[in-house]
Amino acid sequence: MHYTYIIYSESRDRYYTGSTSDDLDWRIQRHNMGWTRSTKSGIPWKLMYYESFDTKTKALKRENFIKRQKSRRFIEGLINGE
Repeated sequence: MHYTYIIYSESRDRYYTGSTSDDLDWRIQRHNMGWTRSTKSGIPWKLMYYESFDTKTKALKRENFIKRQKSRRFIEGLINGE
């Protein structure tokens, strides 16, 4: 399974969108252990939203679509089911 996910850092008041082919829980743990340079300063991160896909390509396309929106409102709408 492949995932597109959104995590949130309360300390930075930021969302981060990513995708993974790993176990989703393990990926979030890696963010919280500081393994990812772009999210290291926001520890701890909380999983807010995810979608699952049958191919890596679909997960990456969805990640890129969300990032291209450049909108906190869009991300919060996904999280709130709007």
